[in-house]
Amino acid sequence: MTVNFGPSSWTHIHTDSKNDVRVPCAITTGGKYNFKQSGHLILWDFKLILEFPPGATILLPSALVRHSNLPTAPGETRISVTQYTAGGVRRWLEYGGRTEEEFRAEVPQKFAEAWAKRNTGWKEGLHLFCTLDELKTCTF
Repeated sequence: MTVNFGPSSWTHIHTDSKNDVRVPCAITTGGKYNFKQSGHLILWDFKLILEFPPGATILLPSALVRHSNLPTAPGETRISVTQYTAGGVRRWLEYGGRTEEEFRAEVPQKFAEAWAKRNTGWKEGLHLFCTLDELKTCTF
């Protein structure tokens, strides 16, 4: 978890490359700002600019989707809390509670298979999300 206490937290365009690509992160915003005019969340790959009012939370595959947010106006405050799963945690579990070096030394064949899969893990992560057409057919 990362907490940005402000007074005006904002980010440049980025992906969170050390996060697990298969687990979305939760971003929650707070503070006192005019969300109609500032503090917007930008999802660059989707060409979307979203109003992101104080108290709102979004689940975002931050390791896969380029994102940023706009600064607030002078005198306004914006804080954020981001919860995520580090990719290293998943690898630790996949490696049987071992470091990469230990896994490589103790089970080289399984390590080679896991290493080969690392380049395609993002595709697996994408398939965990619904398409817009699938979402339209959901009943909540």
